[in-house]
Amino acid sequence: MAKSNTTRRAVVAGIAATGAASTLPGGVVAAQSAKETSHSPKRAWDAIVVGAGVFGAWTATQLQRAGKKVLLMDGRGPASVRASSGGETRLIRSDYGADAIYTKMSTASLAEWKKLSDDAGLPLFNQTGILFFFHEMVDYARASIETHKRLKLPLEVLDAAALRKGFPQFDFSGIEFGLYEVGFGVLMARRSVIRLVERFVHAGGTYRHAEASAPLEDGHSLMVDGRRESADSIIYACGPWMERLFPELLAPRLFITRQELAFVAPPAGNSSFAHGSLPAWADYNGGDLFYGVPDIEGRGFKIANDQHGPAIDPDTEDRHASEATYSKLREYLEMRFPGLKGAPFVGERVCQYTNSSNGDFLIDRHPGFSNIILVGAGSGHGFKHGPEVGRFAAALALDATATAEPRFSLSTKATVQNRTVL
Repeated sequence: MAKSNTTRRAVVAGIAATGAASTLPGGVVAAQSAKETSHSPKRAWDAIVVGAGVFGAWTATQLQRAGKKVLLMDGRGPASVRASSGGETRLIRSDYGADAIYTKMSTASLAEWKKLSDDAGLPLFNQTGILFFFHEMVDYARASIETHKRLKLPLEVLDAAALRKGFPQFDFSGIEFGLYEVGFGVLMARRSVIRLVERFVHAGGTYRHAEASAPLEDGHSLMVDGRRESADSIIYACGPWMERLFPELLAPRLFITRQELAFVAPPAGNSSFAHGSLPAWADYNGGDLFYGVPDIEGRGFKIANDQHGPAIDPDTEDRHASEATYSKLREYLEMRFPGLKGAPFVGERVCQYTNSSNGDFLIDRHPGFSNIILVGAGSGHGFKHGPEVGRFAAALALDATATAEPRFSLSTKATVQNRTVL
């Protein structure tokens, strides 16, 4: 595959001969090269990754780094409007209570996101800092502090006076203390995934905008828009659509929930709610967590309530936020941010979480096919961990003897929700 150093297009050898081209957002063109079409239909690829969201794109990237020939595909496009990886922004934090595995993963992932951001035309990572505040000392906060101490990671513990002095935009009534992570912040979600797929293609990977089937009986093949493709390993990372490909196995263990958020317009001439003046934040709020993102690139002040909504069909569901959500967000907004009282809502987003029973990810082999890897259950906190999720998934594909991290194994996924990971 030929690459250009002067444009962001991927010029692929043999495109006229094969006619198998597809276009990525941003004008990137991907196609099978003449060399690729010369392969036998069996095992034409080292790996096929189904799903070009954050988990799939990073899995494809990690396999590519290992020297593998990878086909990445998505029927709706990278981080599409209906995907869990879509939308403008995601928080990246390392506060995870006693769940040190996620603290380690987010810290390692941050380094990868920074490298990707440095290589992009527009920033993908914004170091806003993350402020997590609490009404009282609870087990979650206590464990977060201890985890950071044990791992020798920075974490500032701020009392109420320090919070009021450092962040006057908030009304901290009833708040006892906060945890401040100055090195973390906000990822530009859709832009990051698109850039990652572009980079994958420029490095020689193949991307197709195509729908894939469940695996065929041999476990090494699947149908892609009516054409049979084969690989040594097949990785399914297709978010809320994965349960449809494996209904008996995954439908009882994945819970797809509707999530609504909104954007608020700060007052004209007031920059105190913008990136550079305000951190990204989360209010533990007795477990009924609210979170938000400062105004970045003029999109508005983002606010959401991190509670699982009703079940959602990602293909057919209306994507307008409910009046009940607007009412709850307005009540919280005016209680916690006096400077935004009466500020108009200027946008909304309705997406979905693909939840496991307790919030742990799924990264494991299919029980009937050891070469098929299932990757999903981001559970509302997965985006930030994309690089490490990809590393875990790639490790299973690269080593037939490797076993899943126990927390991410299929066997631990129950059929009743009891969320413990926050």
